[in-house]
Amino acid sequence: MKRFDFDEYINATHGQSEYSEVDTLEDFYELCAEVRDEFFLDWESRESSRSALELQKRAIIGYEKEKAFFKERILQIVSSRGRDGSSFPSWYPSLEDAIYHENWGLAGLAEWFTPAFSQSSSAKVIGGDIFFLEEGRMALKPQRIREDRKQQLIKAFLLLTPDARMDRDYYETYMLDGTRVTIFTEPMAKDGRSAIIFRRYVVPALSFEEQAQRGTIPAGAIPLFRSMVRIGFNVVFMGAVRTAKTTFLSTWQRYEDPALEGVMVETDPEIPMHELLPGAPILQLIADGEELRRISKNLMRSDADYFILAEARDGVALDTAVKIAAKGTKRMKLTFHSRQPENFPLEAAMEIVKATGGDLRLTMEMVAANFDYLFHFIQLSDKRQKRLKAIYQMSLGSARQIEIRPICEYDPSSESWSFYDDIGHAQSAYALESDPEAFEDMKKELKKLADNS
Repeated sequence: MKRFDFDEYINATHGQSEYSEVDTLEDFYELCAEVRDEFFLDWESRESSRSALELQKRAIIGYEKEKAFFKERILQIVSSRGRDGSSFPSWYPSLEDAIYHENWGLAGLAEWFTPAFSQSSSAKVIGGDIFFLEEGRMALKPQRIREDRKQQLIKAFLLLTPDARMDRDYYETYMLDGTRVTIFTEPMAKDGRSAIIFRRYVVPALSFEEQAQRGTIPAGAIPLFRSMVRIGFNVVFMGAVRTAKTTFLSTWQRYEDPALEGVMVETDPEIPMHELLPGAPILQLIADGEELRRISKNLMRSDADYFILAEARDGVALDTAVKIAAKGTKRMKLTFHSRQPENFPLEAAMEIVKATGGDLRLTMEMVAANFDYLFHFIQLSDKRQKRLKAIYQMSLGSARQIEIRPICEYDPSSESWSFYDDIGHAQSAYALESDPEAFEDMKKELKKLADNS
């Protein structure tokens, strides 16, 4: 491991006023080097370099016992040198944390894992710059990371995936808390701009009322949504990245009957369904691509009352959802990345045909016939603000034409929603069969919203 050179560090950051705090911390970085040397002497005397790597790997993953080992030994070394009151960078909570992360941990990224940033869903290292997602925007932080330290960090993350080859330029792994770590190295990344991206899912457990208070949905539509949940329509929550699709799916699910059996399939551990509906019989699975293809037949044979596909990102997931819905399963919920909800049958069918084969037109018809409503969400210029842009009713007509009609539209100029009293034949037929009382409520609420639009 390359020895830390303070002069090199200062030269690399010279002239950048936002990093001026570094200029006052020469003693701290010298102390980091002293502590690191002491650790190396310990490990060399015990001939345990392999154990040292394992300790570092487990500490970075998030194991508290291993992190405590580093910090306790750091405190011993610092105390033995009479340096307990040494200054350290403000983005660390304590001296031992600062020395640990500078030498072996997450460096300046460690701040993102503190309670102050618990609601930030993303952090990035690009070149030597560190960014945290704050208030809906990526903010450049004062801390930086040297290239050799970043490469050390990348190697530590690759230890989390034993079969990872060091000659690749793209990697993906996970930390203990479920944080996804994506790494881009050269030549895929530009020279000197290799990147590490951290993504964790922050899914607030909001009620419909709290969603309305945030301005995401109209408060007057809450009774309508409650009746739709009771009926059990198959729904798709759509939009671009960071438009609160998953948050609204979680909100919708909170009103589901907790006695019903559910199966949720995710590609990442995103939604803590056991916290949203504690005690509900919901099987939570992590599967993607070939894994999902392998278990899809078992899912279709399941006697679950409903399924949730938290992110239908490929043809296998969409094909599984359509086939399950085609067998009569209702209360299906999924999220889908799209800016054009009207194109959902085509976009979904193209992904399915690409993954499994088949006829595009027939697949489009299957998609349209088996989902009832599409909820489209957007992000405003103030990226903290999300809005329900529209609700579309989708069905396959008697002449096998695909019908997609809005029952709700958002007008950004007036910041208001318009509703249309239009419930399709397929939706009406199912609602009467599923819950006639809830259907009467739905009709009454939709008409009232339309009259007031």
